Amino acid sequence: MHRPFLALILRLGIVTVASVSPLASQTGSTDWNRFRGPNGTGLATDGSYPAEIGPEQGIIWKREFPPGHSSPTFSATLLFITAVEDEKLFTYALDRNTGDTVWRRECPRPRQTRFHSKNGSAAASAAVDENTVVVFFDEFGMLAYDHAGKELWRRPMGPFDNRYGMAASPVIVDGVVVMPCDQQGGSFVLGVAKRTGEELWRVDRPAAVSGHCTPVIYEPPEGNKQFILPGSFLLDSYDVKTGERVWWINGLASEMKSVPVLIGDTLWIHGFGTPQNNRGGQFDLPDFELAVKEMDKDGDGLLGRSEMADERLRRAFSSEDLDRSGTLDEREWELSRASFASVNSAMAVKVGGQGDMSANILWQYYRSIPQLPSPLIFDGDYYLLADSGGLLSTISADTGELVERGRLEKAVDTYFASPVAGDGKVYILSESGILSVLGQGKGLEPIHTAEFGELCYATPALLDDSVWLRTHGHLYRFGER
Repeated sequence: MHRPFLALILRLGIVTVASVSPLASQTGSTDWNRFRGPNGTGLATDGSYPAEIGPEQGIIWKREFPPGHSSPTFSATLLFITAVEDEKLFTYALDRNTGDTVWRRECPRPRQTRFHSKNGSAAASAAVDENTVVVFFDEFGMLAYDHAGKELWRRPMGPFDNRYGMAASPVIVDGVVVMPCDQQGGSFVLGVAKRTGEELWRVDRPAAVSGHCTPVIYEPPEGNKQFILPGSFLLDSYDVKTGERVWWINGLASEMKSVPVLIGDTLWIHGFGTPQNNRGGQFDLPDFELAVKEMDKDGDGLLGRSEMADERLRRAFSSEDLDRSGTLDEREWELSRASFASVNSAMAVKVGGQGDMSANILWQYYRSIPQLPSPLIFDGDYYLLADSGGLLSTISADTGELVERGRLEKAVDTYFASPVAGDGKVYILSESGILSVLGQGKGLEPIHTAEFGELCYATPALLDDSVWLRTHGHLYRFGER
């Protein structure tokens, strides 16, 4: 086990523990009112969903639509989605039956963020409940509307300092809007009153230095509901009502972007920092005081790139220099220590408890770990979709043992959208717009492939016997007319 840094204990290199809980039965609802649907699982647990769909096949409606990376979310009659049009930020409400615009509301854009080339200004998906829709834009903050389009409140936030731009989505639970804001410095998670936008609590996340994770909701046997939020090195669970940090698990990667999946009392999550963090590439660094004694040549009490003899440290310096000062202070150095010690992995954990629950790691898996596509737990398997190359692995959700590994036929591409599943089918959408549909019990060979010929970053939605899919310039609803 690696040495402690600051208040964090990194439990790394664990392969298995003695006992593994059996995979809970997959439950949920047909609601798709947040990113990745029912509690972020990406699962539609009822309905009949078509396999053979494409740009000219199985279409209920199709419309041109301005670009954005957010995914569709829904009320009983409306589809909500955000977009950038003529350099302006908008929230749209569309009629689910026809795709027609019911209302459109502009969000202020007081600043322009420098996003990663694969991110954008309309990245976060809307959170919806029975009477409210809440949206978040990096370049403004949060806004809430009723379903008729009346603005209920607005909450300016930022500017933020995430090297990729912000992309986590809000969630609504028991009258509280939870909004994660992980960034290079000053990370926090915010809880506001759904009705008024009033701040209820704000909790700092000092170890989180980058990330795009959207939380999932856990209801313990006793007490308030909790939201579980992965971040750098840690999986944290917080009280929804108070923001109090209830329990945590060490051993996550330095950068966390995927949404965890919680089914029963088991949670699955994966994270990837850099190739250096693949198992076997870890190395220990001295604490800050000793590092300064050994390397600080100019005597300023800080560590500059030219003062580092180790080539690995010099290569990573620009990422570790969080404030872009040209030197590493104690916080940046200690976070670097943790980053170099962390391991890319997928894992299953038992949720619940109080305090450090790192002993509840059930298993870890280390090969071909994605950075962006989120986990899918389907038919007893954990689907790991690599960021590039069309590489897909399935491992046993119960044990972490490899089931099958291969490349998606006709879809050797990069992937940003996460896989979703319903009605015995898995839907996987690539960056260049290749849709692969896998059949239950058919392994990794697609039963259908379609090419949309447009960039695709938004995760599809499954609802009302329909597949809802966003490309760079269009929105589709597929299914039986």
